[in-house]
Amino acid sequence: MSNSAIWFADYADFIPDFDAFCNSLYVEPTCCLRVNTLRTTPAILTDILRQENYCVQPSQLSEDLLLVEKLTHPGTLRGALMGYYHSQALTSALASLALDPQPGELICDLCAAPGSKTSHMAQLMRDQGLIVANDRHGKRLSMLEFNLKRLGITNTVTTCYPGQSFPLRHKFQRVLVDAPCSGEGNYRWDQKGRLRHRLRSSSNLPQVQKQLLVRGFDLLAPGGTLIYATCTYNPAENESVIQSLLETRPATLEPISHNLPHASGLKTWKANTYDERMQHCWRLYPHTSHSVGFFLARIRAGYTASGDPQLF
Repeated sequence: MSNSAIWFADYADFIPDFDAFCNSLYVEPTCCLRVNTLRTTPAILTDILRQENYCVQPSQLSEDLLLVEKLTHPGTLRGALMGYYHSQALTSALASLALDPQPGELICDLCAAPGSKTSHMAQLMRDQGLIVANDRHGKRLSMLEFNLKRLGITNTVTTCYPGQSFPLRHKFQRVLVDAPCSGEGNYRWDQKGRLRHRLRSSSNLPQVQKQLLVRGFDLLAPGGTLIYATCTYNPAENESVIQSLLETRPATLEPISHNLPHASGLKTWKANTYDERMQHCWRLYPHTSHSVGFFLARIRAGYTASGDPQLF
């Protein structure tokens, strides 16, 4: 049995084609570059990369996401220095696409640093409207602000609050909760069986994630939309967190409509039985998406029986 199979043995019952999943963890995903359409186009960037002898293909998810073979240090190319692109995992980019921010809207990114999703949302908004990008760590915010400047983004302001206690003075049309997590989706092993890309985790993560999700939901304007995202497989950090919100707030889970192979959210796990609507959540695995592992839920503020938005 491989090291990856031993490590993820608890998930073998729900990860489809578990052997292929374990084998995929010995292979680095193809580099994905998100074209910064505020400064260039996919065609122009593709030409630049091909002139540097890279093999480039558009992804199936979006023409703005380019897959580049054998590009191991994307931040060193001139296109990165010019702000023409941002290196971002394909599945990570899905979070902003699923939130679908529109020009002119008021958006909150509750756990924003280092800014990949923040800058993607600004790009989708054509740098119009306002994004409030929050992170509790000031040092991480400096990295976010550097990325915003490099990419030429001006519609974003930064704040430094613990996400669980972000002020409720304003309501937002859309909220992203890209929650801190155990990061299992990034785990990879080398050919000698050594674990790489492992993040440190804390035993109280599910509690923190539940607090962040509730605060994110409470920041929504009536009828607003929220995306909850993690890069982990653990149901305690995913379905169980969503279940807690469904039991405490008038939240509705909505389908995600994009073109990327995925599995549905779980209906049961160990002693837990989840709401039937959990089927609308997405689980993304490296052997089917050819990217990092991810979990996504699209949530809308509830409605009353009359069809009017539920006020909070």
